[in-house]
Amino acid sequence: MKKILMLTSETVPYAKTGGLADVVTALAIELKRLGHDVRVLMPRYYHIDRSSLKRHDSALGIWLGSGEEWTAVYEGHLPGTEVPVYFLDHERFFGRDGIYGARPDDGFEDNAARYSLLARGAFQLCRMLHWFPDIIHAHDWPAAPACYLLKKEEGHREFSKTRSVLTIHNLGYQGIFALNDAVYLQPELDVLNLSTIEYSGAFNFLKAGIMTADKITTVSPTYAEEIKRPEYGFGMDGLLRYRERDLRGIINGIDYSIWNPETDEYISPNNFSADNIRNKKLVKKDLQKKAGLKAAANVPLVGIVTRLVDQKGIKELCAPGSGALFSICSDFNIQFVILGSGDSWCEKELNSLSSKLPNLSVKIGYDNHFAHLIEAGSDFFLMPSRYEPCGLNQLYSLSYGTLPIVRRTGGLADTVENYDMETGGGTGFLFDDLRPDVLYDVLKWVVETWEQRMPDILAMRKRAMEKRFAWESSAQEYLEVYSQALKH
Repeated sequence: MKKILMLTSETVPYAKTGGLADVVTALAIELKRLGHDVRVLMPRYYHIDRSSLKRHDSALGIWLGSGEEWTAVYEGHLPGTEVPVYFLDHERFFGRDGIYGARPDDGFEDNAARYSLLARGAFQLCRMLHWFPDIIHAHDWPAAPACYLLKKEEGHREFSKTRSVLTIHNLGYQGIFALNDAVYLQPELDVLNLSTIEYSGAFNFLKAGIMTADKITTVSPTYAEEIKRPEYGFGMDGLLRYRERDLRGIINGIDYSIWNPETDEYISPNNFSADNIRNKKLVKKDLQKKAGLKAAANVPLVGIVTRLVDQKGIKELCAPGSGALFSICSDFNIQFVILGSGDSWCEKELNSLSSKLPNLSVKIGYDNHFAHLIEAGSDFFLMPSRYEPCGLNQLYSLSYGTLPIVRRTGGLADTVENYDMETGGGTGFLFDDLRPDVLYDVLKWVVETWEQRMPDILAMRKRAMEKRFAWESSAQEYLEVYSQALKH
């Protein structure tokens, strides 16, 4: 049995901005099921209700910069499990709306202090609990400094047998701050330590983790290779080539108790399966009604659930005057339903397009019920990502027989098999270049396949629904990484 501390800025159901929260929760639950002592530490953000949590009697004194900060500690559990979730409660740092910023595309000015407190607090919490983990598993940039602290400071104390694993969920987000903010992590930095955390004259949280973690993982094998190249490396490619012996890509799993057309409560009573898929047409009809689209079983329906940011290919899809979406909806017998939020220009443009195009439905924001309906009722699911470390929506789509249309990158390349027109094989449609004309052409290919080769579509649906990306196999790979780190 291994003792594992998951250090994270998000976990469902307490706080979520993206797939990171789903991954941390699912992995922790699976590791617990496999017999390991797993605990989670995260901030107690303003929206997390303290009345449902237990407050510990002892407070934590955490040295930060030139003084000591005091935090309360609350404890809850991942729903339906015995996995403890500890919350650092610090009103000045975390008692505000938003997680990283007031809006998804903003960042609070004191994030360096906020998440340095989280990293330092991890060690103080373990002392308070008299529980010293074998592995500190740090997730993304907000937790990465814990790897640095273990290597440079805490590893010589009660944590001498503890090792660190850093998972990079998205290299595009690194936690970059003014260099003088490094005082929150370590008040006095010599030249060697400064070089570990500094990049281009700034304090880089993720670099600190990459340089010091015993092992590094990311969320798909293809992405692990891509981030060693300049076009995907965001300046970290050289360091990742240097650490490549300690770098491994592990595909995320999904929770089939949630994303399963046979049991999904959001599509009940029209549940369906690979062996009895007839009800998928009824879910499609329900989706069309709720989206304000014409009920038409013979028209291919393409779903999108996404963050409306550049990484997701939205510029090529819907930029004013140049995006492919208007031409696709105008030229083809097709329907689109889009759910998401993000860059304000994109939200405005999508609302404008939907007012002009009767076959385009747009809902700005996030609605879990509607997201499930889109995954289950659509015929296809579009993900034209510029890069995609793993991706979860294409895995959800496969489960529901909703064929993914994806760019060949990261986890999308690892999980979707391209349609073969000669054999009828595959589980989706892949393309390489991210340009408006390419998006237009691939949707033309999809529509023609729908109209001319429906037996192939039906065979691909069944094949997609029989694929499984369960957390058990992913968790076993993480356990291998933990064992390697402990030998490091």
